[in-house]
Amino acid sequence: MQRNLGNVFASPVEFAGDYNVQSMREIFYGRHVAPIGPLIVGVSEEGLAVLEFEKGHLRPQRRRGDVWTRSARRVAPVIAELNDYFAAKRRHFSIPLDLRGTDFQLRCWQALLDIPYGQTITYAELARRVGCPRGFRAVGMANHDNPVAIVVPCHRVLASDGSLGGYGGGLDLKRALLELEGALPRTLNLLPA
Repeated sequence: MQRNLGNVFASPVEFAGDYNVQSMREIFYGRHVAPIGPLIVGVSEEGLAVLEFEKGHLRPQRRRGDVWTRSARRVAPVIAELNDYFAAKRRHFSIPLDLRGTDFQLRCWQALLDIPYGQTITYAELARRVGCPRGFRAVGMANHDNPVAIVVPCHRVLASDGSLGGYGGGLDLKRALLELEGALPRTLNLLPA
């Protein structure tokens, strides 16, 4: 299922490779204790802006200038879709996205959204898909900077040798997500079958 990012950005912004040149936004956030561990969920008026693995801090400070307001009500629709995903009842997310990044990052994140549930590609294939065939390291960095884990499925990208590569939540979490989606045989049993 292809999702076009063209209509999910907050507003036209100038991408200069620096998050600080983009417009400030209010992020409504909350914490969700998922089967894989605690997540930070942040939404703007335009859509899901942050979905991160909590690593000892509740509010990521990626972009200076964003205003953070705790709101369980605002993040509830995202949490409902995440619960369905973790219960193996959802293969596609319908929540709008508010992704901010460079033009290259946005192309990479769009390409991630185009990877079907239960399938994987390599970093080299992702680089080819975004028109930068030798840029597998650059797409790896764009994956690393993906602000919306799971929904923008950077976990579906593997190293050329078939190994898991890296993942912000750790390799066990990447494996668990791929097992949940049926892309890898079950070995961890961290999530429902």
